Amino acid sequence: MSRQLDMFGGPEVDAGRRLDLAALPPAVHRLGEELRTLAQPLRMGTSSWSFPGWEGLIWDRSANPRLLARAGLETYARHPLMRSVGLDRTYYGPMSTEAMTELRADLSPDFQLLVKAHAECTTVKFPDKSWYRSRAGQRNELFLEPEYATRSVVEPFVRGLRGHAGVLLFQFPPQSVPGGPRAFASRLAQFIEALPKGPRYAVEIRNPDYFTPRYVHALERVGASHCIVELPKMPDLRRQWEASGGSDRPALVMRWMLARHHNYETGKQAYAPFDALVDPNPEVRSCFADIIVTQLRAKPVPSFMIVNNKAEGSSPLSILRLCELLRTKFDA
Repeated sequence: MSRQLDMFGGPEVDAGRRLDLAALPPAVHRLGEELRTLAQPLRMGTSSWSFPGWEGLIWDRSANPRLLARAGLETYARHPLMRSVGLDRTYYGPMSTEAMTELRADLSPDFQLLVKAHAECTTVKFPDKSWYRSRAGQRNELFLEPEYATRSVVEPFVRGLRGHAGVLLFQFPPQSVPGGPRAFASRLAQFIEALPKGPRYAVEIRNPDYFTPRYVHALERVGASHCIVELPKMPDLRRQWEASGGSDRPALVMRWMLARHHNYETGKQAYAPFDALVDPNPEVRSCFADIIVTQLRAKPVPSFMIVNNKAEGSSPLSILRLCELLRTKFDA
């Protein structure tokens, strides 16, 4: 077991026991308590949770993805550093209110989810080689269609998750929207304005040329947040934060998704089983920490930080390092 694993882990346990939280050093528990005091509005978490490679980091024993998908969230949510998680599977297909209700059944009142909206809401045309096989090559009549989004995405999010509903994220893939950036900003504002009031909405774009003042103003007008995302081709983090309002924002929503020298497939090949920091990136980590500290000192809004395994190799370890850095910066 690597040194990084040892910082979290304990010895292997009987595989016959139910899934439980890994034995964590007292320092990790203390760190979680300190950050709840220093940065109470901040909720950090990983992008999904169903990874067997987190044995010793999150899980107390080996468990297959099927078990983790079914029973892992309650265990994950007891980790002292994890107060949120990204629910990714809703991008590939919406979940019912009943399924959302079941998901939150065993969560502490303090835990909130960042939920992705179904791709039908955000995709102009599905590629010819698409994960969505039944729609491959087709134009999408539900793109920015508020009635569908309200019925299939917003209502289950609100009614099912209730107090655990943290952020509803509309993730727009790299694509060409008819009319270009200007039309996109206008249609986006009209779309969000037509959605039910009350939920916390955020938007993540992956076209750098769509990150314009008009886009930012559109979000400001409807009270939504730009998701500050670390991805190849997107502007650097500080520029995204400053251009989207700096500390003057309804919520701080951030996602550390992918090392800039990888795509998702090469990142998976390089980093699986996601149990070690293969490509540590202290520069990006420090930038995220600076934004968080500056934001919470200036305006302590609800803040969410989601980290993917493909950012550095292991999202639980990335979060540990980020939490350690945050404690140092808040104490400075």
